[in-house]
Amino acid sequence: MEKLNINQWAEEDRPREKLAQKGANALSDSELLAILIGSGSTRESAVELMKRVLNDCNNNLNTLGKMSINELMRYNGIGEAKAITILAACELGKRRQSEKAEERERMDSAEAIYEFMHPKMQDLDTEEAWIMLLNQNFRLIKCLPISHGGISETAVDVRIILKHALLNNATVVALCHNHPSNSLRPSREDDMLTKRVKEACQIMRIHLLDHLIITDGAFYSYSEQGRL
Repeated sequence: MEKLNINQWAEEDRPREKLAQKGANALSDSELLAILIGSGSTRESAVELMKRVLNDCNNNLNTLGKMSINELMRYNGIGEAKAITILAACELGKRRQSEKAEERERMDSAEAIYEFMHPKMQDLDTEEAWIMLLNQNFRLIKCLPISHGGISETAVDVRIILKHALLNNATVVALCHNHPSNSLRPSREDDMLTKRVKEACQIMRIHLLDHLIITDGAFYSYSEQGRL
């Protein structure tokens, strides 16, 4: 029976496509390594080749990482470049294991939000609106701009806020925008935007933590002013 080339496999079984569809956790060690080396030999696919290499290592990645470049190059289909790639990946895995997970910044107060956002907004000469996406413990998931406007206002699409929150599994959001005039007084449009965002978040069971107006040196917090 003629052996199928990896490109002829069902798409959900190809390592790259499988990772894209199901995530890295769904792949075996041999499939992950096959993505790194890209191809095998005329006799076996990249996955089959890495299965054989791992089998010789008792299916232990630590043992694989102890192999030398020359030892890996004894396998048909692994040249110097692929051997170096494999060992580089093993070394990265080892270094990751030795490091502590990066702790996300906690944004549970208007002061914390201001300190984080002020450097991004202090020199802007036009209005911008940013959204901060947080988990239930008020740890920052992502911070991104959602609109860019003129000197006195910027248009914010509430749907964009909800889209980013849902895609990033955020349960808490904070809205920020700057006033290039350095005035801390919220405008009627600012009040209306706050109301729209809060109502939309409530429908989606997302908590609007705050809406901050940021100037160069001060901030106005809707939450601290009791307006949420």
